[in-house]
Amino acid sequence: MTGEAAILNLNDGIYYGLNAVGARIWSLLSEPIRVSRIRDEIEREYDVDRRQCENDLLDLLKKLQHAGLIEVRNEGAT
Repeated sequence: MTGEAAILNLNDGIYYGLNAVGARIWSLLSEPIRVSRIRDEIEREYDVDRRQCENDLLDLLKKLQHAGLIEVRNEGAT
């Protein structure tokens, strides 16, 4: 598992800090991946409640998308 991470948005020069779980999610985003796979991986690695994990994950992904740091595509459910 990784430690904290800082991400620099090259478009606006703003740094974003991520805790250990956020940094792990960021590492999983290094290639296209389904949200459900990220959720399952985080749930397994951190032994967290599924609903809480999914809610927190979706919240983080929305923030990263809003900041222009990730692109989210809806290519079917799963």
